[in-house]
Amino acid sequence: MSTKLKSFALHQALNHSLRTVILSLLLTFIIGSGARFIFIDDNVMNMLPEDVESRRVWNEVSEEFGYSDFLFVAFGHPGEDALTPENLALTWDLTEAFERIAQVDEVISIATMNKMEGDEGFLEVDELMDSRNVDSLETGEIARYLKDNNNLSSRVLGKNKDYINIIIRPTPHSYPPPLVDAVLEITAKYEKDYDFHYGGEPYIAGTIPELIQTESSKLMLVGLLLMTLILLANLRSFPAVGMVLSVIFLSGFAMLGVMGWIFHFTDSPKFYFTMVNTSMPIVLLTIANSDGVHILSRFFREARKHKDVNKAVTLTMNQLMLPVFLTSITTSAAFLTMVTSPITAMTGFGVTVGAGILWAWILSATFLPAIIALKKWDFSHASLSKPSILETLIHRFGRNILKRPKSVLAAGLTIVGFALIGIPYINVEVNVVNMFKPGMPIRESAHFLDREMAGSMSLLMKIEGDMKDPELLHDVVKIQNYLESKPTVNTTVSIADVIEEMHKSIMDNNPQYAVIPDSRDKVNNLFTMYSMSGDPDDFESLVDYDYEKGLITAMMHSISTKETVEISNQIEHFIQSELGDRQIQISGLMMFIKDFVDLVVQSSITSIFGSIVVIFFIVWIFFRSWRFGILAIVPLFSAVILNFGLMAWFGVDLSHFTALLTSIIIGVGVDFAIHYIAEFRHYSENGLQDDEISRQVVDDVGYPILLDVFSNMGFGALVVSSLIPLVHMGGLMVFAMLSTSLGTLTILAALMEIFREKLIYQYRS
Repeated sequence: MSTKLKSFALHQALNHSLRTVILSLLLTFIIGSGARFIFIDDNVMNMLPEDVESRRVWNEVSEEFGYSDFLFVAFGHPGEDALTPENLALTWDLTEAFERIAQVDEVISIATMNKMEGDEGFLEVDELMDSRNVDSLETGEIARYLKDNNNLSSRVLGKNKDYINIIIRPTPHSYPPPLVDAVLEITAKYEKDYDFHYGGEPYIAGTIPELIQTESSKLMLVGLLLMTLILLANLRSFPAVGMVLSVIFLSGFAMLGVMGWIFHFTDSPKFYFTMVNTSMPIVLLTIANSDGVHILSRFFREARKHKDVNKAVTLTMNQLMLPVFLTSITTSAAFLTMVTSPITAMTGFGVTVGAGILWAWILSATFLPAIIALKKWDFSHASLSKPSILETLIHRFGRNILKRPKSVLAAGLTIVGFALIGIPYINVEVNVVNMFKPGMPIRESAHFLDREMAGSMSLLMKIEGDMKDPELLHDVVKIQNYLESKPTVNTTVSIADVIEEMHKSIMDNNPQYAVIPDSRDKVNNLFTMYSMSGDPDDFESLVDYDYEKGLITAMMHSISTKETVEISNQIEHFIQSELGDRQIQISGLMMFIKDFVDLVVQSSITSIFGSIVVIFFIVWIFFRSWRFGILAIVPLFSAVILNFGLMAWFGVDLSHFTALLTSIIIGVGVDFAIHYIAEFRHYSENGLQDDEISRQVVDDVGYPILLDVFSNMGFGALVVSSLIPLVHMGGLMVFAMLSTSLGTLTILAALMEIFREKLIYQYRS
């Protein structure tokens, strides 16, 4: 940052304080007004790049066969027969109501299913339920048909026949929240009489945004309250705490505005507000708090010495303007490395948080000193007359650390080494269902569907070839049999099932004829007979118009990410070894999760190493020393290892939530390291005795670092969240603050004390 720019900013803040404050607020309002354009979305598929195989196949399947992620609505009474006239009448009513929803493409239920029966070798196709008014005799006929056709029964009835399932196929590219809201509005009036369960990816995607918003907002308020109390206990000044919080709130408002404006002008899905983005306020609060704490704590120290507000502000900003600018630039650059992440949402996250950090710097350099200058300070007040307890403690802490730097360094590196051993054992978990605590409605409904119905996780296989060729159809059956041999797979559906059912029907409903006919002509005849009394469009979700592409849909239990990867690998191996000549492509939620695992790991590694390289070069350039570049990244690297090692040892899963902790570690850690290095350089250049430099640096920097750490501990409140990733974020954030601060005040401090003479020499030579 140039001397002229620094002088201009300081002149405006001190000599035109009110104008500076008003202008800062006006610009923040203009930027923040873009928040009204924020678009909330949490479809897992939208986080995958367009060129990922599972998404590419999914898009093709949606275009050719219709949307294949279903919303499930199950209702009934535990232990009671679901097939009663009253329940079937409700099924009819709900089906009709769901079909009227704009975002619904198709509803699959007992009320919409057809039955196939033979009549002297001919095929008759009728509606399974031709009206809402069914009597006991008709109900018995429906029950009989479903009993004889288990592949249909498994989709529309629970395993114990006490729940009816209605399957809703959304229209392609529909937005889940309005769909879910419409479904819940329809079922609300029946919930007092029936036990309802909901599930499927559209339901989760439509429910989570509001849940996350409510949950994170509530816990953020608790975190902010704790932060305020901790800051107040140490700064001992309501106005000072208000000043720190004002920078935080204003920069957070501007950050959300930037996201809204970019989405408004680009309409890019990279700037959707997803479940990942709910951690943005926490990240910015942590980093913006650091700027305010360093400036206010230094101002109080200078004000105690000189009893002059303007002089104290001038001395504070002259010393901190460069490190605050440098911490903001390096942290923003670290977040901007996320644009290389393969996860779409990470690009918007990095750009938006980076913009928020830069605005926090602008406010810290202009708005904050201006409001400090406007305040009439009472120099007899405790905050300006004597140091706090934490300042006294850090003074003693620094003295003890610097007495034995080599021992401290050895102990720190030993702990880091122990953490490093655990990193290969980190478990990756990206299945959204498993991110909720037991007892949460989303998790319990998913488990109900897994336990009682067809399941809540999908697997799709698109097969190309002549779909009337018996040999190909036998391979389809072979695939289905293999899939159904997996304990996690509840049922599979394909055109082969329909052909077997048609063949059985024309052969007097004899189960031994539920097989694929032995010639293509016979298969073709079955379709011809179906067209005489049924609608060929009934097969459009199973086979394309020209019978050249078919779709196998498997419904399975919601399982862990680790199990998902293992099973998908087994399925891919089976396809390759048994049906290697067939053109088969796999997609569905199961494959999304598998691909997402690789993306999360790749994104974390890219973010870590990209950020560290960028920070190294920026610090090297500004401090004109590669040594300081290396020293700046040492505590960062140590803290990252400690955090991921802790996750492994304590069984905390790596997800697209906890992966973002890296950005918090790097963002906060580089702040601490740069402030320490800047103070060391300042005292080296100003002739302080060599053996006093490190002690003075710890005194000046240690207090705001620890105050920053303790105030951000308030976000440990996240551990009471009902969302497991937020619980992990709360606990890991506490540890991240400790690891970055101790990494700076122990490992970095010890290294700089050990190499003190070489570091000082380059400034005095």
